[in-house]
Amino acid sequence: MSIRCNWKIYIHSLLSNFNVSVCSLLEVLECTIISFDPIFILLLSAFWVMLPAYLPNPVAALCGGGLPVDLGRNFSDGRRVFGEGKTFRGLAAGILAGILIGLVQIWAAGQYEWSFLPQQTILSISLLSVGALLGDLVKSFFKRRFGKERGAKWPVADMYDLVLGAFVLLLVFDPGWLFATVTLPLMVVILILTPILHRAMNILGYLVKVKEVPW
Repeated sequence: MSIRCNWKIYIHSLLSNFNVSVCSLLEVLECTIISFDPIFILLLSAFWVMLPAYLPNPVAALCGGGLPVDLGRNFSDGRRVFGEGKTFRGLAAGILAGILIGLVQIWAAGQYEWSFLPQQTILSISLLSVGALLGDLVKSFFKRRFGKERGAKWPVADMYDLVLGAFVLLLVFDPGWLFATVTLPLMVVILILTPILHRAMNILGYLVKVKEVPW
C-alpha cells in the first residue's frame, strides 16, 4: 500500500513539474513573440510603404521594349542619354503596376482594418511609383556620363536609385505624408531592406531571362 502511495506521489510530482515546465516555456515563448512583434511590424511597414516603389522597376524590365525614352539620341559627350533599356512602354507599365498595387493596398487596409500599417494615399502611391522610375532614369543618365554600359555594376546607385527618386518626389509634392509616415526607424529598415530585395529580384530576373546580368 505504501509503495502504491509513493508511486502516486511520484507521478503527481512529475506531472506537476511537467506542467510548471510547460507553463514556463509558454511564458518564454510569449515574451519572445511579444519582443519580436515590433520588429516584425517595422519590417512589414517598411515593405508596405515601399511596395509601390519596389514593383515598377521589375515590371518595367519585364514589359520593356519598343521606343526608347531618349529616342535613340546621344548627349553632348557622344553617348546615349539613357540607353536602349529605358523605353516608354516599360516606363508606363512600371508606373501603372506601382499605382495598381498601391490601390490594392489602400483597399485592403480599409477592408480589413489594418490600422497597424502605414496608410497609403492616392498621391503617395503615385509619387512612389513615378519617383522610383525617375530615380532609375537619373541613375542611367549618370551611368552613361561615367562611361558605364547597360548592365554594368554601380552598387550603391543601383540599390538606392528608386528610394532617392521616390523620396525626392514625396518631399516636393507630399512632405506632410512623408514626415508623418516615414519615421527614422522606418527609414533605417527601408535602407537595409532595399538592397536585399533589389538583389533577390535581380537574381530572379536573371534566372527567368528578363535581365542579362544578375545584379
